[in-house]
Amino acid sequence: MQRVPITREGYERLLQELQRLQKEERPAVIQAIEEARGHGDLSENAEYEAAKEKQALIEGRIKDLQERLANSEIIQPDGDGDGRVMFGRTVVLEDLDSGETLSYRLVGPYEADIQSGTLSVSSPIGKALISKEVGDEVKVKTPRGLRTLEILEVRP
Repeated sequence: MQRVPITREGYERLLQELQRLQKEERPAVIQAIEEARGHGDLSENAEYEAAKEKQALIEGRIKDLQERLANSEIIQPDGDGDGRVMFGRTVVLEDLDSGETLSYRLVGPYEADIQSGTLSVSSPIGKALISKEVGDEVKVKTPRGLRTLEILEVRP
């Protein structure tokens, strides 16, 4: 299986979530199931069904996090990157079609969240930006159509 790039911070966040689920959430839901069992007939016990459902969600998330962590490769950005767009760097862009200024940190797919300003290096925009430098214009096909972006700044 191909290794997935991730920042150290992203890896630590996933690890913390896994540990919280294993040490806090899992024992709490097991306790809730035991309590619900004590209420009698399981066939009509809504508390029991809700606790079992929550347990399934928690176990699924634990499995997902374990797989993500196992497939991750921590990438540490080096030095100043000679002003080029690289993994882990923040890039400030201007959308030349709308005039909007955008700022994204390029990260791995497991930690990308457009709402928090992180963009996956494997996304169409992320792929188009890699190795470009300040002043370069990049044309990218997106679900909203063809976009022309100019790189205004690259920060570590």
